[in-house]
Amino acid sequence: MKKLSARRRHPLAAVVVLLLALAATGGLYTAFAPASKAKAEDTAQSLAIEEGKKLYTVGCASCHGTDGEGTSDGPSLVGVGAAAVDFQVGTGRMPAQQPGAQAPRKPGKYTQAEIDQMAAYIASLGAGPAIPTKNQYNPEGADAAKGGELFRNNCAQCHNFTGQGGALTHGKYAPDLSGVSNKHIYEAMLTGPQNMPAFPEGVLSEQNKKDIVAYLNEVNGPETENPGGMQLGGLGPVVEGLFAWIFGLGALIAVTVWVTARTAKAKRS
Repeated sequence: MKKLSARRRHPLAAVVVLLLALAATGGLYTAFAPASKAKAEDTAQSLAIEEGKKLYTVGCASCHGTDGEGTSDGPSLVGVGAAAVDFQVGTGRMPAQQPGAQAPRKPGKYTQAEIDQMAAYIASLGAGPAIPTKNQYNPEGADAAKGGELFRNNCAQCHNFTGQGGALTHGKYAPDLSGVSNKHIYEAMLTGPQNMPAFPEGVLSEQNKKDIVAYLNEVNGPETENPGGMQLGGLGPVVEGLFAWIFGLGALIAVTVWVTARTAKAKRS
């Protein structure tokens, strides 16, 4: 009996063996790391929100309210989402210099890290569109021809068929889309800034948006061939020639009629 008792394993022996096996296979890390990683991410997000609130209080609260509830000088930001902040602040439209019919695009005042912090704070006020990932707005492999069709059906009424922009009512306008980054074009479709309607997933899918971005890169990209002359909405010299022909010929006909009438009148006198 004493020999049998001496050979009996210690109660913790199985636990030790299991821990050694987990450590050898990486299972020990897998068992404990996710919780630590999630906690670290939560802490980083909380810090971003805290810093974003400080930036918001200094640069935005005077128009949008201390808690983003909006005032007579600025709309509520509850539920607009991080993508709206990234677009408005990233394109320099916000903070606005003064209230007006429309905020113009201008050089930004904040770094991307600061924009991300403000976006995190605004996103914490209410659910809204998140900042898109690079894969979402990267036009590589997208169908530019399909994007052109979608753009003409949904956007050309305001932006012109090549994105050159155009006038709207009451001092508002559809901005020129040349020189706008792919991310900001995607975010504009996602959030519908100012006078523009939003195009959520149910209206334009992620692929549709990528196709439109690809089309705009084709017609307004740095390697796009410029036909020269006056833009005339991106139509080029052919339309300039037609314009000159119609109005020039009309002017010549008017001068001819006037000269003929003067000559006839002179002969009668």
